[in-house]
Amino acid sequence: MPEINWIAVVAAAVACFVLGGLWYSPVLFGKVWQREAGLTDEQLKNGNMVKIFGLSLVLSLLAAWNFANFLGPRPSIAFGAGVGFSAGLLWVTSSFGINYLFERKSLKLFLINGGYHTLQFTIIGLVLALLPCRDCAQLPCPQ
Repeated sequence: MPEINWIAVVAAAVACFVLGGLWYSPVLFGKVWQREAGLTDEQLKNGNMVKIFGLSLVLSLLAAWNFANFLGPRPSIAFGAGVGFSAGLLWVTSSFGINYLFERKSLKLFLINGGYHTLQFTIIGLVLALLPCRDCAQLPCPQ
């Protein structure tokens, strides 16, 4: 396993958690997502929010940690962002697309969820590339 910058992993996970809060809020796509997902206001209010948000943060940490393993210890900014974009679009979003086709889910829901995960992994790649490594403390790591 490569050397892991744990500060970058936590920062990437928190950044994605914040992105999700904004992405799925009424400010951006929240109402359209809610309608396309078939969720009522009552269903959203009655969920165990501590469990939902807590597990979402844990899953974001796992995704960022795994991606850090995939990228290696000192990815360039272009590599981190490019591979993150590619992973989000071509692995996650295309996998959603297969499920959504068979489940007959809407194109709008596909674009909202796929767009989030494409941006999520792009951000993870950028954060992992931008935060300084322990060895040199320069931003980004020149090694």
